[in-house]
Amino acid sequence: MTESEFLARADDILDKIQAQADGWFEHLDIDVDANRSGQVLTLVFDSTRHVVINSQAPLQEMWVAAPSGAFHYRFDGQVWQDTRGGLELAANVAALCSEIAGQPLTVTL
Repeated sequence: MTESEFLARADDILDKIQAQADGWFEHLDIDVDANRSGQVLTLVFDSTRHVVINSQAPLQEMWVAAPSGAFHYRFDGQVWQDTRGGLELAANVAALCSEIAGQPLTVTL
C-alpha cells in the first residue's frame, strides 16, 4: 500500500478507537480520556494508566503501548495482525483496555 493509503487507514483506526473510548466514557461510566495528537491516540484511564496507539508510516505498522507491554501490527490484507503472532489489533486493544477498566470492552475497526 502507498504511504497515503496507509495514513488514511491509520487515521480511520485512530478515529474509530477514539470514538469508541468516548462512548465508554459517556455510556459505560468508564473513567477514560481519549486525546489525539496527529498520528498518536492516548487513552488515559483513571488519570494514571495509559494505552497509546500510534502509526509508524515508514514501517506501515500500527504500534500499541500499554502497562502490560508493547505491540506492533501489520496489515495482512484483511486485518492488522500482531507481528509476533498475538491477537489482531482490535481484539488486543479491547483486551488491554478491558483489563485496565475492569470490565469487558469491545473495539471494532
